[in-house]
Amino acid sequence: MLDLQRELAMVSTAPVVLIVEDDPSLRTLLSRVLREEGFHPLSAAHGAEMARIIDANPIDLILLDIMLPGSNGFDLCRTLRRSSQVPIIILSARDEETDRLIGLELGADDYIAKPFSNRELVARIRAILRRTQGGGQTAPRGYQLLTFANWTLDPGRRELISPEGAVVDLSGAEFDLLLAFVSAPQRVIGRERLLEMSRTRLADASDRSIDVLVSRLRRKLAAVQAEPLLRTVRGVGYIFTAAVERR
Repeated sequence: MLDLQRELAMVSTAPVVLIVEDDPSLRTLLSRVLREEGFHPLSAAHGAEMARIIDANPIDLILLDIMLPGSNGFDLCRTLRRSSQVPIIILSARDEETDRLIGLELGADDYIAKPFSNRELVARIRAILRRTQGGGQTAPRGYQLLTFANWTLDPGRRELISPEGAVVDLSGAEFDLLLAFVSAPQRVIGRERLLEMSRTRLADASDRSIDVLVSRLRRKLAAVQAEPLLRTVRGVGYIFTAAVERR
């Protein structure tokens, strides 16, 4: 009885990872690996099944295959981002830069090409969950909020508040990138340094990958802020133009 209670307690506190993969053998393998690593895996073979599981369960992270029957992984990622900021790692047998960039543009947090090692997959899942569940970057001691141009960034809650007081939807990767910028305002930051500062884990840390993330973040800021806050320094990187106050 005690063993059953312990097992139920572990399941109730384990991060829930939804595997969306049409290959039954790979679904079974990933479920076993994640369970052994302390996660609570759920699985779906296609988009409709994924939607039913999400409606019935709190999900901490989604592993999303691209090649699925019916709606493909890119379409599902786009649909998810309209209503949810749940972390998404795209899994694909196609290791092409175009696919990685499309995934990032649609709001995925990471992209892993098949075949991949189980250790790498688990490490990336844990890295993303540390960031999105409060274990990533935090505000330095002595203050909690960062303000710039009437915006407020709350690292503790991982929220960006617009000048009008609305919460702006950011993916985990977008939030980490913005936090990296406001941590070094009005200074030129190179692309590789941005990847290090934001703890972004991309399957290929190419210049174009970070450019896509910056472009997404820039669009969300520009929807409210007329004055551009992110400026490109050609051949070098980017600069966050606003002054930042800490409180």
